[in-house]
Amino acid sequence: MDGVLFDSMPRHAIAWEEVMRQHGLPFTAYDCYVNEGRTGESVIREAFQKVLGRDATPEEVKTIYAEKSAYYHQLLQTTTPTIPGIVDVLQFVKQQGHQIWVVTGSGMRTLLDSLNEVFPSIFQQDKMITAFDVMHGKPDPEPYLKAWGRSGLAKEQCVVIENAPLGIQSGKAAGLTVYAVNTGILTKEDLSQADKVFDNMAELLAYLQASSKQ
Repeated sequence: MDGVLFDSMPRHAIAWEEVMRQHGLPFTAYDCYVNEGRTGESVIREAFQKVLGRDATPEEVKTIYAEKSAYYHQLLQTTTPTIPGIVDVLQFVKQQGHQIWVVTGSGMRTLLDSLNEVFPSIFQQDKMITAFDVMHGKPDPEPYLKAWGRSGLAKEQCVVIENAPLGIQSGKAAGLTVYAVNTGILTKEDLSQADKVFDNMAELLAYLQASSKQ
């Protein structure tokens, strides 16, 4: 979702960096991008282990995540823009008759409403895997394995579209083909575990269109 559907990562990076700093945890925009896909709890616990050498308490996790979420929403002056070109990709995939799934670490209970408002008639409730559906988030393969299992398709019929290293690891560990689109500040090397890496959604769309004619 973040970084594939919505151009929300710059605001997430600002919010994480500021709130972590307030709690004595150095955290950069790059840290935010490379941790994308983790649940908020996982991001906080890893930062505590890395910086302080201990696990965060449940209270610390709850407090920091609440502060980060509140600050993120303060930064939202307008509707979050979509990733350039993603609408064309989604429309093409739908026209081809393929299933479209969302596999996200988000725990937003209003997620489907938000998606339907921005991408009408694309997403369905029964084709979403969120933080509420898994015990282990990305980079664990569980999120993508759940989506694949519910799809009823063979693994070779599925393609994961990702923009983050942990999401790529999750998809590959699930035994799925993964295409990465570099929509943020990461390098191609950061995304090199993907089967293919594209610089933008227009490149991905051109590849999908060409592949559909073969």
